[in-house]
Amino acid sequence: MTTTTTVDATPAETVVSLLAREIEDGSVVATGVASPLVILAIAVARATHAPGLTYLACVGSLDPELPELYPSSEDLRYLDGRSAEVSIADLFDHARRGRVDTVFFGAAEVDPAGRTNMTASGSLEKPRTKFPGVAGAATLRQWVKNPVLLVPRQSRRNLVPQVQVATTRDPSRPVRLISDLGTYELGGPRGARLLARHPWATVDGISERTGFEFAVPDALPVTSLPDARTVSAIRALDPRNLRDALVGG
Repeated sequence: MTTTTTVDATPAETVVSLLAREIEDGSVVATGVASPLVILAIAVARATHAPGLTYLACVGSLDPELPELYPSSEDLRYLDGRSAEVSIADLFDHARRGRVDTVFFGAAEVDPAGRTNMTASGSLEKPRTKFPGVAGAATLRQWVKNPVLLVPRQSRRNLVPQVQVATTRDPSRPVRLISDLGTYELGGPRGARLLARHPWATVDGISERTGFEFAVPDALPVTSLPDARTVSAIRALDPRNLRDALVGG
């Protein structure tokens, strides 16, 4: 019988481990821009439970080496060791054909229907502030098998009753949202549900930082801390501890 030992892990390390668990061995996973936390999770998954994953990196490389986390997800060192070059057009073609399993999507706003806003505050006609933009995520989210939303600093400003501009939506299926406080399921016939709280968060505290109503099961699970092997991989792959500046706070 194999046993695992958990160790003291920071919130950032726990969130990275949750992201890594979304990746199955043998799956195809892709990243867009501004996604260093996700790149770390992919590297951790490859180093632990998913050595056979295939990674399509936003810099245009297939299965590059991931010796450590760099500050920018567009760092050209993510071209090192690639087995081939992959264009954005290739990525979308593979996704449309059902060949991409998991993609993580960030957002400036998310609502209980699972819609995200990466476009602007205000309206499309009269935007007050422009956000980074869609970069094709509107269709990519509907094509990949396992889209996952990520909000590493949850607040009422980004978990809102209704997004100001719906950049992405997928009314055909619910979507998982991982934040620095817990894990939700959004959209679908059951609406917004809290699936688990992280060990440092309470339901009241989560509610205070959520701008919409959500259901809570009677026996709410608590997120498991990562095991020692996972924490060791995270710390080895992120020796500069970039992760802590990306989660919470």
